[in-house]
Amino acid sequence: MATVRTTLIQAAKLLSNTSDTPRLDAELLMAHALGCSRSDLLLRHQDKATPASFADFLDRRAQHEPVAHIIGEQEFYGRPFRVTPAVLIPRADSESVVDAALSAAPDARRVLDLGTGSGALLLTLLAELPEAQGIGIERSQPARAIASRNAQELGLAGRADIRPGDWTQAGWADELGRFDLIIANPPYVETDADLAPNVRNYEPAEALFAGADGLDDYRILIPQLPDLLTENGVAVLEIGANQEAQVSEIANNHGFSAQVRQDLAGRDRAVILRLRLGKAESSS
Repeated sequence: MATVRTTLIQAAKLLSNTSDTPRLDAELLMAHALGCSRSDLLLRHQDKATPASFADFLDRRAQHEPVAHIIGEQEFYGRPFRVTPAVLIPRADSESVVDAALSAAPDARRVLDLGTGSGALLLTLLAELPEAQGIGIERSQPARAIASRNAQELGLAGRADIRPGDWTQAGWADELGRFDLIIANPPYVETDADLAPNVRNYEPAEALFAGADGLDDYRILIPQLPDLLTENGVAVLEIGANQEAQVSEIANNHGFSAQVRQDLAGRDRAVILRLRLGKAESSS
């Protein structure tokens, strides 16, 4: 029977046609099959027999199914988050959005996450801001279940209130109050964008697509933010790499100043919004 060491070499070659990180994918799948951590796999299990379940995991990945769906979790900001096809997979790019929020509002006590999905943004902020309380708004019941489970497993259930809500519907924000920090990763992908199969075929379309130019949700969401922010409150929105100018224009037209932050690859990733004195009368 093939050893783990030999199987990993073969699996990485196979996945090179599917993934930009074939060796890492193979190691994560093997660790899952063995029921151990990746570090334990590399240090202690190289000469063990390959578990039978690995073949199925490898086949699924070769069909472009995301590793996070196969193993059921994704690390984000150093913490494990459970994921299913009901939520977007947390990505390293979004860690820069969290960094921007922590920098812009280091003393936030009330945090609102719009479209909370797995809860990765909200729960990471609450973990990094131990005095803060947070509300996560999510229209998908399966996604709310995942976020609530993540809150429980990370020991944050007492500080994270995961609620149903849809910012495209009237009255969704009634009685929410005001917040020191609002964070959101709204849908921002153009409807006809050419996405990788592991994204287009496996992640929830309602969390990805936002009209022909990818800006529909910003046009709906940004005008509602002034009534949700405290006087010195800050909103931090994730954006696509080529959307800074358009999102900033929408924000400026609704009384905000906008500052852009880049991710580790140097791409525009977060827009920090602060209310100016007075509000512009025009809209976008």
